Amino acid sequence: MYAKYKIITLASALLITGFALQSCHHGEENQEKDTRFEVTDSLLRSLVIDTVKEASALSQITLTGSIAPDENKMVKIFPMVSGVAQDVHVQLGDVVQKGQTLATLRSAEMAGFTKDYISSEADIKNTHRILESTQDLYKSGLASQKDLEQAESDYQKAVAEGKRASAVVGINKSNGNGYEVKTPLSGYIVEKNLTDNTQVRADNSQNLFTVADLSTVYVLVNVYESDISKIQTGDPVKITTLSYPDKTFDGKIARIDNMLDPDSKVMHARITIQNPGNLLKPGMFANVMIKAKSGENLPFISSNALVFDNDKNYVIVVDGKAKVHIQPITIAKTVEDRAYISSGIKAGDRIVASRQAYLFESLSDQ
Repeated sequence: MYAKYKIITLASALLITGFALQSCHHGEENQEKDTRFEVTDSLLRSLVIDTVKEASALSQITLTGSIAPDENKMVKIFPMVSGVAQDVHVQLGDVVQKGQTLATLRSAEMAGFTKDYISSEADIKNTHRILESTQDLYKSGLASQKDLEQAESDYQKAVAEGKRASAVVGINKSNGNGYEVKTPLSGYIVEKNLTDNTQVRADNSQNLFTVADLSTVYVLVNVYESDISKIQTGDPVKITTLSYPDKTFDGKIARIDNMLDPDSKVMHARITIQNPGNLLKPGMFANVMIKAKSGENLPFISSNALVFDNDKNYVIVVDGKAKVHIQPITIAKTVEDRAYISSGIKAGDRIVASRQAYLFESLSDQ
């Protein structure tokens, strides 16, 4: 009887222990299930989801260059007459307006032009008076047809000479002090080869001034042989200068030369750039960053969607409804805010583009 009671007691103890262990096991499972990270529909709806796209990969090339005036908006001013510089009104770098007098020359030629103009005006008046008198005499029968024709011819010659003399004086502007050198263009004095008392000759090949409109300027860039195949006309560029390190100027390649410089062994390219406020001055050094197409199509994503951990790059890929996973990727190149992917994802894949670091940490802990 005692042995039977002992067996029942032992069995009851084992049964109680089993229930306790099972209860503890279920408790642990429930606790694990409760702490496990889950991606819900509402969480996915609160995230930014991007679709991976494919495009020709861009290469960023950094070159150097210098600012130069737009030759289509630049004029070299030569003297039309000989003389001696009497008054130079401007200095290098000055801002000038169209029609402004830059210098004045004392010129014997200009005095001759003025004399011719005054004489032609007098001849016009004199021949016109003779013509009117001859016409009256012809009507009265006191002058012949030949006399009338001669008077008309003399008057027409005087008018023609007057127009010529007026045009010469109009081209060679002058005042009471002498010949005026004027600018036909508004802009900046970028070259000056004249000082007071300089003797000037009309047949001199050197210009007196160069005036440039700097609202649009060029950046002259040296392109090395290894980069020639990577750039083409129309490629967008970003330009920075030492003078304005925090300011970026946008432009595009307007022209690429078709031959190498025999001395420097580089090819020259010309970039057109707007110059608001005329901040960029000729001769400034410039750093040029060119976005060039590599000819290789690669999937790309915003670099803001990347997760970097343990020297590797990852993205969070959306598999379907409330399903995501961590995907390691290999980056081929990064150009500004674009990351081009060589392996790991393909065009059409959907990735998480917000709070991805939080998702990465939560999924990694599972």
